Order: sequence, then C-alpha cells, then structure tokens
Amino acid sequence: MSKVKELLKEDLKVAMKTKDVFKRETIRFLMSALKQVEVDERRELSDDDIYKIIQKSIKQREDAATQYKEAGREDLYKKEFDEANLLKDYLPKQLDEDELKTIISQVITDSGAESMKDMGNVIKLTMEQVGTSTDGKTVSTLVKMLLK
Repeated sequence: MSKVKELLKEDLKVAMKTKDVFKRETIRFLMSALKQVEVDERRELSDDDIYKIIQKSIKQREDAATQYKEAGREDLYKKEFDEANLLKDYLPKQLDEDELKTIISQVITDSGAESMKDMGNVIKLTMEQVGTSTDGKTVSTLVKMLLK
C-alpha cells in the first residue's frame, strides 16, 4: 500500500477518535475518490496517482470556493477553502516561484521555444519534470510571463 494512502487512513482514524468531523468527512471523501479510481481501473494506485487525484480535488474545491464567494455564500466558501487547504497537507513540498521560473527557463532554452505558439510544449515538458510538486495553473501563468 502506498505511503500516502496509509497516512490518510491513519489520519482518518485519529479524526474519528478525536471527533474532528470536518477532517473526517474531508478524508473520507478523498478516500472514496481514490477507491473509485482503483475500482474503475482495477489497479492499486501509486503515490503519484494519489497526488494527481488530490490535486484534482483541490482544484475542484478552489473553483467551487470562487463560485461561492461570487454568489455571496461565505459559509460554503469557507468550507470549500478549508477543505482545499487540508488536502494540500497531503501533497509533497511545492516548488516556490523562483525554483519554478528556473526550471521553466531551462525548459524554454532546451526546447528552443521562442513565442507563445510554443507554450503548450513548454508546459508539457515542465510538468513532466516537476510532476506533482506544483500545479498546471501556476506553470501556465509563469510560462506566459517568460515567453513574452
């Protein structure tokens, strides 16, 4: 079993014992998403697979939080925002902006990218290098900035 999955199970047990309903429900929802993928694809998930699912789940919550904020639903905004922050704790250390700029600049140099038409390739190559240590939205924003 993957280390991340074991950590999630252990944290779920602790949340149940301490009656931390928020954490318990958030972890259960994530575990359900992981189980669904395992059943659909009939395979055991690796840590990288789990990180990708966590990132997807975080993005969904951040998008929902933004929509709730725009609709004036502070209660639901806060819940989604807090869930996204809780899930971020299960991701590996994220690269800071300077580290990411250095990697992207190197990818641009190595691939010979010169204009915005090369943006898709630069993002793809960068994501292959950094894996789950950053999200695609951040990479996209920085690539746009560096390719101008």
